[in-house]
Amino acid sequence: MSEQKTVTPTPDALAQAASAAAKGKGLPPVHLWNPPFCGDIDMRIARDGTWFYEGTPIGRPALVKLFASILKLEEGKFYLVTPVEKVGIRVDDAPFVAVDFRVKGEGRAQQLVFVTNLGEEAEAGEAHPIRVTRDPESGEPSPYIMIRAGLEALIDRKSFYRLVELCVHEMHQGESWFGLWSGGVFFPVIPSHELG
Repeated sequence: MSEQKTVTPTPDALAQAASAAAKGKGLPPVHLWNPPFCGDIDMRIARDGTWFYEGTPIGRPALVKLFASILKLEEGKFYLVTPVEKVGIRVDDAPFVAVDFRVKGEGRAQQLVFVTNLGEEAEAGEAHPIRVTRDPESGEPSPYIMIRAGLEALIDRKSFYRLVELCVHEMHQGESWFGLWSGGVFFPVIPSHELG
């Protein structure tokens, strides 16, 4: 009995399959797809949100959006999936970058609506939480917002500076935090005592 060799699909083949699967409005139902793994492909998403194939930036925004629509996170690894194949890709940090946000309302009732580098929107709240990690050596913050299905956006520096202007001190889990309200949820950014 001969062993069947798995062929890793090309970006063009993935794009065609993704395009065919996304005939309706909205994002393809990648959460319903569980195709066989076909290996890794030399595709990478840089920290600034640029997509690369074989070391070259993908210059067609429509193609990047198509690939992003079939992006899936499983057990800490990123894949592009179609109904019939799944390939692994590398992501340097988060797959998206939040490049702007708008504010509706104020105080505890405010809503922060983020826009990614690919035009997706997410309103921070219970379904789209904000989290901030800090580099253990430099203390430099890295803020993120959940966009969809485990896929986060790194909030860019200019947006983070604007967010800090909206922060307030609140008690959270027994201690005072400097953080943000959105969608009725308080998101801690830094413990108040660390601000001096």
